[in-house]
Amino acid sequence: MVALVPQENMVALVSRTGRHLQRYSKGRRQVVGCIPYRYKTSKQTPSKHDAPELEVLVITSQKGKGMLFPKGGWEIDESKEGAASRETLEEAGVRGLIEGELGKWIFKSKSHDSYYDGYMFPLLVQEQLDFWPEKNLRQRIWMSAQEAREVCQHWWMKEALDRLVNRLTSQQRNQDQELDHVLKARRENLMACM
Repeated sequence: MVALVPQENMVALVSRTGRHLQRYSKGRRQVVGCIPYRYKTSKQTPSKHDAPELEVLVITSQKGKGMLFPKGGWEIDESKEGAASRETLEEAGVRGLIEGELGKWIFKSKSHDSYYDGYMFPLLVQEQLDFWPEKNLRQRIWMSAQEAREVCQHWWMKEALDRLVNRLTSQQRNQDQELDHVLKARRENLMACM
């Protein structure tokens, strides 16, 4: 039996390599990455009062000596978001919705004696693949934001994580306030009808 797989579900199992297409600005290599995240309910039988728990996906470095978020070179034939999405797919094997940029950091490479510009994006994970290009090179682990902050080896990625947590917390607070406002208006309308 032969099964047809839709093309959008196909993933090239080879990562891009080499630096001949890399972007540079003011002598600094341009790198982009994502903080993949999802929400997980904390109980087996969730109630409506349980807040979903934020989880982020970290990966091991290629040498296996530390944990970080997926990132890599922004190439000249890609948008910033496209490169971030590609790197996340290649290194962590997840796809999802790229959200607004968390910021830009200038950092010194640990392995090369040069400075880089790093851009980070949140990625709300919608699909986790069983096979991806760097599956045999890296491990991926879902954990709480606090745990990720403790194990992440790069200061600038920790700052990006802090920005993501603050953004998501602020969005949740705004949604809660809007809901409170709507419920209050409904109660007032009900009281006026009585």
